[in-house]
Formats: sequence, structure tokens, C-alpha cells
Amino acid sequence: MRIGIFTDTYFPQVSGVATSIKVLKEQLEKLGHQVYIFTSTDPNVDKHKKERNIFRFASLPFIFFKDRRLAVRGEFKALRIAKKLNLDIIHTQTEFSMGMMGKFVAKHMHIPCVHTYHTMYEDYLHYVADGKLLKPKQVAQLTRMFLHHVTAVVAPSERVLSTLKNYGIKNAIKVIPTGVNVNHYKENDLSIKDEVRSNLNIDKDIPVLVTVSRLALEKNINFLIDNLSKLLNRNSNIKLVIVGDGPARQELQAQVEDLHLKENVIFTGEIKHTEVYKYYQMADVLVSASDSESQGLTYIEAVAAHIPIVVKDSPYVRSLLNYSNVGEAFINVDEFVEDVFKCLQNKLDYTDSKKLLREISADTFGQRIVEFYRFAYQEYINRRLSNGTRKRKFK
Repeated sequence: MRIGIFTDTYFPQVSGVATSIKVLKEQLEKLGHQVYIFTSTDPNVDKHKKERNIFRFASLPFIFFKDRRLAVRGEFKALRIAKKLNLDIIHTQTEFSMGMMGKFVAKHMHIPCVHTYHTMYEDYLHYVADGKLLKPKQVAQLTRMFLHHVTAVVAPSERVLSTLKNYGIKNAIKVIPTGVNVNHYKENDLSIKDEVRSNLNIDKDIPVLVTVSRLALEKNINFLIDNLSKLLNRNSNIKLVIVGDGPARQELQAQVEDLHLKENVIFTGEIKHTEVYKYYQMADVLVSASDSESQGLTYIEAVAAHIPIVVKDSPYVRSLLNYSNVGEAFINVDEFVEDVFKCLQNKLDYTDSKKLLREISADTFGQRIVEFYRFAYQEYINRRLSNGTRKRKFK
């Protein structure tokens, strides 16, 4: 297959969406398919540099998310490129500029368009005029408008599926969680643990909590900092390592200073995607108080790294914890504290989690997406081509 992926967010930008697309691209190519990325320009990428199978379109920073960009033109250029590549299918990864461009290309090339709905926008309305401009009702309306001419939809989790159903979406939808490269993670790899801890000036026997995310209000990292003192009352050596960067970093650093926690909290800043796995393996427990996750990619990365998770309770988390011994879900502060020490004190036996590791692997993710592409193509044929003919064979 020749697949065109249209996304506003791609490397070197760091985000869950960028990570998901990178994993998808690698797995599709591993299975023998040709993948082409259509995305926005980025100031950190030399505009004269040639990137293999990546096409960038003129863009500007998004007014509400300055670290994200929106393409400002390029529909006909994208169409010319797509025709030259003889694409079989379009896979859009955004509801904004590049997503609209992908739908335009699919329509004019008479090929199916699959869409992955990554973002739970109701969790981000505070970014838009302090939540006064858009309401959940408008989000539902805009989502229905975008998905109206999309052939089929990928939901990364049951939470996303439930939300889309509540919006009244009638498209075919399948839950396909993003996979992780489980081959990165070697259980009890002390060399990686020692290397990262040495770089962070953390002794090898110190208990370390790690959280990995964009530093933004909806990630609720302030909860972890606020309640770190309760953990320190029971073990004064605990370190909290915050991996990532974002608009809330200065505010979070100020919070650490105000609470006199500088000796116990480490901000790593942005870490390259290819290096993040080391920070899971360096730690003893992954902690997260976020309730805005559409999937919780960092949770399954932690499971792959064989460290327990202590995360805010949600239907998705409960489904993940159905597999024994991967961690705990908390509802309040007291549960958070108890769950952290439970996971620090108990060595987990991951024997029963082998099925989960297969489920969350990048290989499984790629295979499921290819199966869904085939379904979408047949869906497109049935819906759009009443005479049952097609111009090219779908491989």
C-alpha cells in the first residue's frame, strides 16, 4: 500500500501524537508498505534539508498552542504530490489544517480517508478564551462536521470511542491503541538505570518516581508536587523526576521553590523520543494525576519497562489494571500516597502480563491498522462506488 499520513504535529515536535505517528510509520514500513508524511513546517527543521518521504507545508504557530503549528496553504500542492505518488489511502491525524488537506486530497483522488481521533478537546477548552468561546456542544458539532466525509475512524481507547458515540458519530469506528516498542525495554537492565541516574545525580538506591508528559495545566502535575511532602514524611529520600517541557514549566518550577522541594524534584526538560525509554527504566514507579488522557501512552510505556504505575483512576486505567500486577489507580490524595508506597515496597511479577505486552506492542498496532485500512477500503467501495469497480488494486 501507498499511504499518505496527514498531521499538523510531527518530529522534531514532541507529543503523544507525534510519537504515535512515528510508531505507525515504522511499523507500516516494516510490513512492506510505503508511507509518506504530509505535515507542517517547523522552525527547528532546516527548510533546505531533504527529509525522506516527508513533505512540509508553510505554517504558523497556532494562536492557542504556540508550540503547535497550522499549515496556511498547500491543498493543490498536496494533491499534485499525492497523485504523483499514486496513493492508495489517506490517514489523517488532526482535525485542523493538515486534516482538512488530507480530506481534500482523498476526495479528489477518489480514495478512502481514515482518521485517528487523538485529542479529547473538552479537556482543553480552557486554552480557548479561558473556556468562554467553545463549549462541549460546539466540540461535538465540529467533530461531526469533520468526520462527515471520513470513511472510518480509529479510536485510541474506549474512552475516545464512548465520546464519539455520544457526539452522534455514525462512521465505522474501531478501538486500536497505539503500540510501543517493547524491544526497547530489557527487564532489570541496570546499565541504563545507572547511566541515567548518574546523569541526574541520583544514587542508585534512592526511590525515584517519574512522570512523563507535556508540562501543561491539564496534566495536573501540580497535584504530584503538592503532595510530594506527604510522601517525604514517610521517606525523605524520594525523588520526583519530571520528564518533558511545556507552557506550565515555569509555574511548576515556582511551585517547587515555594514548597522548598528543590532537593527532591528534578526537571529534565524535553528529552528526545529515542531516549525517553531510558527514563522509565531509571525509575521505580510512574506517577500521573492526569485525567485528560485519551489513551495514556506513557502508562503502557511504563508497563513495557516493567515499572509499576500509580495513576488517576479512569475507565481506561481500570481496563489496563485488569491485567494483574501493573500498578494502582487512585481517587484521592490518601490513596495516592498509599499506592506509591505499595508499589515501591512490592516487587511485581509480570508473568501474567505477557498477554498485555503483546497487546501493547508496536507490531500488534501496525498489524491492526493494516487490517483496518483493508476494511476501510472495502467500506469506501461499498459506499462510494456503486458499480463495484475500482481504478487500482488495493494491496
